[in-house]
Amino acid sequence: MKITPSFSQNLLNSRWLLPAAVLGALGAGWLAGIAGPVIPGVLLGLPLLVFFLYLVFHSPRTGMVAYILYCFLLGFVGRHLATGIPLGLGMDGVLLLTWLAVLLRPEEVQWQRIQNDICLLALLWFIINVFQLANPSGANVTGWFYEMRSLTLYWVLAVPLGFLVFNTQRDLRLFLILIIGLSVLGALYGMKQKFIGLDAAEQHWLDSGQARTHLIWGKLRVFSYYSEAAQFGASQAEIGLICLVLALGPFTWWKRVLFAVASGLLFYGMLISGTRGALFVVATGLFVYLALSKQIKILILGCLVAGAAFGALKFTSIGSGNADIVRLRSSLDPEDASFQLRLSNQMKLRKFLEDKPFGEGVGTIGRWGHEFNPNKYISTIEPDSLYVKIWAEYGIVGFIIWFGMMVYILGKCCGIVWRIRDPILRQKLLALTAGYSGILVASYGNEVMNQIPSAMIIYLSWVFVFLGPELDTPPSTAVVKHV
Repeated sequence: MKITPSFSQNLLNSRWLLPAAVLGALGAGWLAGIAGPVIPGVLLGLPLLVFFLYLVFHSPRTGMVAYILYCFLLGFVGRHLATGIPLGLGMDGVLLLTWLAVLLRPEEVQWQRIQNDICLLALLWFIINVFQLANPSGANVTGWFYEMRSLTLYWVLAVPLGFLVFNTQRDLRLFLILIIGLSVLGALYGMKQKFIGLDAAEQHWLDSGQARTHLIWGKLRVFSYYSEAAQFGASQAEIGLICLVLALGPFTWWKRVLFAVASGLLFYGMLISGTRGALFVVATGLFVYLALSKQIKILILGCLVAGAAFGALKFTSIGSGNADIVRLRSSLDPEDASFQLRLSNQMKLRKFLEDKPFGEGVGTIGRWGHEFNPNKYISTIEPDSLYVKIWAEYGIVGFIIWFGMMVYILGKCCGIVWRIRDPILRQKLLALTAGYSGILVASYGNEVMNQIPSAMIIYLSWVFVFLGPELDTPPSTAVVKHV
């Protein structure tokens, strides 16, 4: 029987292969000489891109994993690669690509999973953002686009995707491993910055204007590989809290030890970030954990311990020789200059927004306000708070809607966790709920919930908590386990 050579065999045996390779290399070298290192980078990245596309279209779950990794590493990549490309749009690309992979295999997707209130709220908030384009203030459309991505687009893209392709006990374990592992690496990298120093790219980033907020009293506010110190500190506090709750759970002793060690590292990362609002992530999250623990003695003991810790910060000088503790203590001082400035800015906004129940428009304050609406008065006022930003952009009407949705989701999460029977699943979902509650409260002091990776962690935490009843142990099995 005659065997016909395959296409690949014919290609490898072709006499034109070597000349074509030489010409291709010469062409790439010539283009690199004209365009710089971009062309070699593209040529090197192209095979990886093709492989990534194959993985996503073969298993859309891969896209969610890539989304998690990208959210953590974006700050580092953006500081160290001066591409001139808005790398943040890569998150949009990964999510849209994953959606495309899902839509191309509709028969394999259980669409009824997204028929729930949290996806409905995401759609409602997205529609409100679209209506904001008609805001009479005439805000810049480009500013609206960049701002609404963090406030609504990632919610409306990531949450339904999570329900569709990232929805099993295995995915929950992977999610926790990824966010804890990457956060611990972030803490270790932050320690490297504090004790060894910054690299050239990070020092350049500081010298380009960030030193104003990241060098306080001559001490570096560590930012690790995150976008900036405030996000680093808040994220470290959230994941540190999650690890602490897991360390108190019904796991094997060695897992509890690992969670406890990770929690200690992450709380130290929170401390060296100099992010004062991160303290409220821990305080709020611990209270929610204790309240949902169903153990009155633990609740009372925990409140006493937390009260003693806050009392030591508020009424003593313990740790006053440590600049990080001194800065943390200032978060409890109502006369702090930074706090007074925030109150002054809020008074200015209150007067400006008196006749604007729907706000000045999305993208008119904060970073995108400076860049795309510099002629507006509101862009000259720093919000310093996610709550204040939403109030300024959406008005009091929009803020009430948004805050009502956030509180509703928190209440629903607490109700779901309260009824979970599987003790291990319950502890995991309780940890995620406590983390969300802490970030929600801390967002009053800083823009936290709308920044990555915190936003991504919150969105996927919602998914797993809302999936709790489906992932829970069946009643009959639960009875057998207790017996």
